[in-house]
Amino acid sequence: MVGGPTYPVRLGRKDGFVSKAEDVEGNIARPTMPLSQIIAIFASKNLSVQEMVALVGAHTIGFCHCKQFSHRIFNFSKGSEYDPAYNPKFAKGLRKLCANYTKDPGMAAFNDLMTPNKFDNMYYQNLQRGLGLLDSDHALAVDKRTKPYVEMYAANETKFFQDFAHAMEKLSIYKVKTGRKGEVRHKCDAFNSIKP
Repeated sequence: MVGGPTYPVRLGRKDGFVSKAEDVEGNIARPTMPLSQIIAIFASKNLSVQEMVALVGAHTIGFCHCKQFSHRIFNFSKGSEYDPAYNPKFAKGLRKLCANYTKDPGMAAFNDLMTPNKFDNMYYQNLQRGLGLLDSDHALAVDKRTKPYVEMYAANETKFFQDFAHAMEKLSIYKVKTGRKGEVRHKCDAFNSIKP
């Protein structure tokens, strides 16, 4: 619908019988985590640095609440109101957009301000221009482990689509439950029945 790649999705993946919010911590990346920690989380799921960079390309659509990046645009340091890694015009625009974020926690900015509703490689091009919204976005563009992949995907949308699709397929079969270890839910957000 938004122009991204297609890839096969295996049907019948089973969901577990346990679902606890506290189990999420440490299993998904947070935008303020050091890049080494984010890389380690993906590695623990058997995903390479390149696969991680490809998957993060999903930031080409969607948005983030101002709270997630406010520390980068307000009172950043004694010498700068905003993080100098930002493109100055972008930073000023974000400061204006998010001026009342403490009163209105719903305030948000697009991850990709150029083509926010299109799945493309613009996210990577934005990173190269200082238009990465989150700490983790900026880190991808400058860290020697990830920068070559950012550059490659910024220059080659076809390669990004291929690698994103491959990484999504790989992720879809991570820790697949078999036999009685899980169930195919009739409703995604509810167990079929209570298990002992």
